Amino acid sequence: MTETRLLQADPQGIDTAAALLRAGGLVAFPTETVYGLGADATDGRAVAGIYEAKGRPRFNPLIVHLPDVEAARAVGVLDDGAERLAAAFWPGPLTLVVPLRAGAGISPLVTAGLETVALRVPAHPVAQALLRAAGRPLAAPSANPSGKVSPTTAAHVLAGLNGRIAAVVDGGPCAVGLESTIVAAGAAPVLLRPGGLPSETVEACLGRPLALAGDLKGAVPSAPGQLASHYAPEAALRLNAAGARPGERLLGFGPGACDLNLSETGDLAEAAANLFHHLRLLDAGGTAPIAVAPVPDHGLGRAINDRLRRAAAPRD
Repeated sequence: MTETRLLQADPQGIDTAAALLRAGGLVAFPTETVYGLGADATDGRAVAGIYEAKGRPRFNPLIVHLPDVEAARAVGVLDDGAERLAAAFWPGPLTLVVPLRAGAGISPLVTAGLETVALRVPAHPVAQALLRAAGRPLAAPSANPSGKVSPTTAAHVLAGLNGRIAAVVDGGPCAVGLESTIVAAGAAPVLLRPGGLPSETVEACLGRPLALAGDLKGAVPSAPGQLASHYAPEAALRLNAAGARPGERLLGFGPGACDLNLSETGDLAEAAANLFHHLRLLDAGGTAPIAVAPVPDHGLGRAINDRLRRAAAPRD
């Protein structure tokens, strides 16, 4: 493939991107969480291109992005709990795993052969404009090589996928900076992946606690982002570090000397928005190990720690 086109997030760029998607091409685009790598979810060949471009294992399902809840209902079956969450948090950084609707036309590659489908309605205006212009449900994992740090700018996308995809729409940096929270709807809702919507907020809406899926230990994922090793920079990570050891760089949180700080004021939203960008900056500075200061394990901190644990996990 030739060099990836960089498109502006204006009407002309959106129309060009939509035409590429309808023709079976791969287009990266911004969401409020991270940049997604979009393909027509009804086109098996296009979806296969996502797996090829990312080097992603085909047993790992994809999230289907849709412009509104009505479009989501045409793809998945939303029960009362799912409808309540959709009304409260869509558009936004929440993905719901629900039964796949018969005849929805979604490629089996999207669901990895499962009878469920992961659905999200993104809030980013560029994502919304592209979904409506394309007129297709878009399968869209994060727009980076599989297992690597997720992209929060168009430059991050090009650094990993230039020449492998048709285009990227430059909508600037992503505001949330962490992937969406994933919840399996049903009689006993399950938190499959913490993310940009705090799980406590989801539980308050449902009026009940979420069950926890836990990390996969050789099992097949039921949703994206469940692999034990994921979101990984090239450098090794040491978590919950009180300080840097000789030869390490320190990724800090809160006041104190460090090489880079997720948030000097201890703001978890700022830390979430900075996480992937800061890991990339440290990675670009060399292969010396990265020590990471403790991050509180509540609210968005729960999702930050989830990504850090997976980034620090042993790699195959």
